[in-house]
Amino acid sequence: MKKSCAVELEHIWTYFGEQLIHQDISFCLENGEILGLVGASGSGKTTLLREIIGLETPSRGSLKVLGEPVQEASAIECRQRRNDTGVLFQNGALFSALNIFDNIAFPLRELHIGDEELVSQMVFMKLAMVGLKTRDAMLKPSELSGGMVKRAALARALILEPQLLLLDEPTSGLDPISGEAFVTLLRQLHQELDFTVIMVTHDLHILRDLCMKIGVLAEHRLVALDTLDKVLACDHPFVQEFFHGNRAQLIFSSMEAGHG
Repeated sequence: MKKSCAVELEHIWTYFGEQLIHQDISFCLENGEILGLVGASGSGKTTLLREIIGLETPSRGSLKVLGEPVQEASAIECRQRRNDTGVLFQNGALFSALNIFDNIAFPLRELHIGDEELVSQMVFMKLAMVGLKTRDAMLKPSELSGGMVKRAALARALILEPQLLLLDEPTSGLDPISGEAFVTLLRQLHQELDFTVIMVTHDLHILRDLCMKIGVLAEHRLVALDTLDKVLACDHPFVQEFFHGNRAQLIFSSMEAGHG
């Protein structure tokens, strides 16, 4: 039985002034799927994430998130949808003046949850879930490694137990070992919590090991949206350049051999 769409875009066009960003983009991402978005710089990947969360509005077209139309939503509906959507920004975007505990607790306090015992239980549960220790809660972001910052930011994104998780370059700035550990963590959490994920990434290992579907933005359009093996067969010039370069061939060679 087909799952319902967690995110559905129909004929999305986006202009910044007279500059065209998106041209007639449509897709449906089913509940529980993991989509990786790739594209050249300036192709509108992050703008698309911002439209999905409601921070930007498309010029034309319709967009539904978790079954609700985004453009027609009231302020209360927008707030509820954001509570159901976790966001991990590229640099973690933790508040530098707050310790890790207060960073993770921030979304709970925005909802005016006054039971500090409950807040504490939820924060330490999420800390453990992302592999951080209780003692890390009292540290400032500047005292953490890059990998720990990403884990703390992920804990904050998950604190309200969202149905949808949006990630912008989640492994950017991490060394290969930390990046691989973060991918393993995301996979485990997805298996446990079954949330839907849309991530902007150029990490070829994430695209191979984690994403169920790959979307490719080029020339303002969505030129490919499918499983990785089918995207590899796409003849668009950007797809050929991105997925068939020397480094990519080393990573994807075993998959391509299966189609040879």
